[in-house]
Amino acid sequence: MKLVVIGADAAGMSAASQARKRRTPDKLEIVAFERGNFTSYSACGIPYWISGVVSDRDALVARTPAEFEKAGVRVRMRHEVVAIDLDRREVVARDLEGGGEIREGFDELMYAAGAVPVTPDWARVDGGGVFGVQTLDDGSAIKVWLESDPKPQRAVVIGGGYIGVEMAEAMIKHGLDVTLLEKSSQPMSTVDLDMGERVRAAIDGLGITVRTGAHVQGIETSQGRVRAVVTADGTVPADIVVLGLGVRPNTALAVESGIPVGVTGGLRTDLRMRVVGPEGHVEGLWAAGDCVQTTHRISGQPMHAPLGTHANKQGRVAGINIGGGYATFPGVIGTAVTKVCDLEVARTGLSSKEATRAGFEYVTATVESTSRAGYYPGAETMTVKMIAERRTGRLLGAQIVGREEAAKRIDALAIAVWNEMTVEEMTALDLSYAPPFAPVWDPVLIAARKATDALLAADQG
Repeated sequence: MKLVVIGADAAGMSAASQARKRRTPDKLEIVAFERGNFTSYSACGIPYWISGVVSDRDALVARTPAEFEKAGVRVRMRHEVVAIDLDRREVVARDLEGGGEIREGFDELMYAAGAVPVTPDWARVDGGGVFGVQTLDDGSAIKVWLESDPKPQRAVVIGGGYIGVEMAEAMIKHGLDVTLLEKSSQPMSTVDLDMGERVRAAIDGLGITVRTGAHVQGIETSQGRVRAVVTADGTVPADIVVLGLGVRPNTALAVESGIPVGVTGGLRTDLRMRVVGPEGHVEGLWAAGDCVQTTHRISGQPMHAPLGTHANKQGRVAGINIGGGYATFPGVIGTAVTKVCDLEVARTGLSSKEATRAGFEYVTATVESTSRAGYYPGAETMTVKMIAERRTGRLLGAQIVGREEAAKRIDALAIAVWNEMTVEEMTALDLSYAPPFAPVWDPVLIAARKATDALLAADQG
């Protein structure tokens, strides 16, 4: 048998590794195609490498092509798969450096092409200094530009999501004057408005100029370099522009090959990560990572969740099944975390807007507390918000905004959401306590108590 993998990053190589563990090279040949220069790297670490927090680019690479070759996975670097023939069971790949094309037959095909940055027409300009942040090559290009002559002094980051705020921090650490443009009413729109306002206030305090409701219309260049970003409300000078407008599933090749996609634009799969078509799963075709559509466990709705955590888990599930085992991927609950300088932001489950869209009736509870006992040195304030279903009291979602030791508390809340705990049940959780680590009533417990009170008040009302 032969397994061909399209995309040699998290999902693809997790699948290849798991399949190899279960079938020896004489039983299963594995060939992976990668159009870039790296395998199995942490794209999430790119902003921190650019900022200088991570000094070594190679530290972001989990396994090199040579290591995969040694493990029995043949990797064709700088080869882009340009066609899939499901009838003939082969792919066509273009050699991006040597030229020409090759054909590779397969028995099993792993589609792990990832995602591509959202790039509007106005962002496609002739001139240097405009960058996406998707690959290590993108990161390398930004690093080079930051050291170019003349050195950039003014940065504009377009998009106030996770990548946007992380890259704004990176630009601040390089000493640039930074403007963050966001078209919605707040940065970090994945959290509720009241929590987003806290994020904005903290970002403003870092010296980053935040402009919400900003509708970008174009980018001006001169003498081969970016000069400004044009918005409906005026022009913002820029020596470097970073695009943080999100990503979409990289499924163009799949669609061209007759493979259907779901409502999010990602490939639809079953629980075992087999691609699903109009008549059920497509024999011998698997998909995982940022190119697939997954299901939110709370709302039951399809969603696109481009995170390395999901890509690795989905790839592992696919590889186990390809190798003859049995595994399933149960869906996601939208857990995410980020930081801007010393501000930490985390969420899990549904936001208020998402809960409303899914049809839930709910109450919310927001508390201000501290990361440690108030009398212990270094205690920092944090805000915890809970969203609970009105009838059942089930925790639907939670958000945290705070500083040191705040964000990772979201993991306890994610476990509660995953296991459909009620906020009343959570009030009795046996969470750890010592003054250096938490108040005697942890912020999670205080929020659960307040949410329980809110449910009681709603019933009495």
